[in-house]
Amino acid sequence: MEQARWNRTRLGHGGPALDLLTASFDRHVYAPHAHDEYTIGVTVGGLEVIDYRGARVVSGPGNIVVLAPGETHTGGPADRAGYAYRALYAPPALLTDDLPGGTLPDFRAAVLDDPELARALRLTHADLIACPDPLETESRLPWLLAALTHRHSTVRPRPAPAPAATAIAVAVRDRLADDLLSPPSLAALAADLHLSRYQLLRAFRTAMGLPPYAWLAQHRVGRARVLLERGLRPAEVAPLVGFADQAHMTRWFRRVLGVTPAAYRNSVQDTP
Repeated sequence: MEQARWNRTRLGHGGPALDLLTASFDRHVYAPHAHDEYTIGVTVGGLEVIDYRGARVVSGPGNIVVLAPGETHTGGPADRAGYAYRALYAPPALLTDDLPGGTLPDFRAAVLDDPELARALRLTHADLIACPDPLETESRLPWLLAALTHRHSTVRPRPAPAPAATAIAVAVRDRLADDLLSPPSLAALAADLHLSRYQLLRAFRTAMGLPPYAWLAQHRVGRARVLLERGLRPAEVAPLVGFADQAHMTRWFRRVLGVTPAAYRNSVQDTP
């Protein structure tokens, strides 16, 4: 059975939002996408296949999955039996509280075998949904994330200044984000950067892990999430973020988040 539910809690009173996902899929395959946060999940049933950092890995029951911010990835069922998982999306600052300044944890593998920590993460995930107390979130979660970091990561310096491909990709990304409703053509962008269209596409895919149209759709989904959280209806939001219509937005929501815009809105919209 295909189902996905998002829940939101906060890290302390007035603190940043923390999103939690409960999902099970037997057919759905995520489109290539990335998150600003660390994706930390526990597989609770079945087998999931994940394409990540140029490799294909499999997560089974009791495994922990950790995906780094900004890393393009996909996920889907390994077979017809499907899979189920619980995930939380942790801002990088949560994993760097007790690390030397200017560093990020780099996890040795995307799929980790740590039954004790997996059980603790799964229990905490359930408890935070059942009783989303901001103080409890702020108390329990950083402790578990510190354990995850200390057991399974190495510390690496923050990325060095961008090489040429990344500089090109950032310039294209910023233009697309600035002109969300009527983005320029790739030919126009390439001409502005004194590149061929192929050179632009190659640089963008090298740096971002996906083509410009997919990045723009994902960015639109992110902007749409903010408006849906404020209570706007999907039909209102779609044109405000550049989707052709609500159906177009719904297709990308399901590809990136696994749920429809309406289901996401009902789960996490702000309340007075």
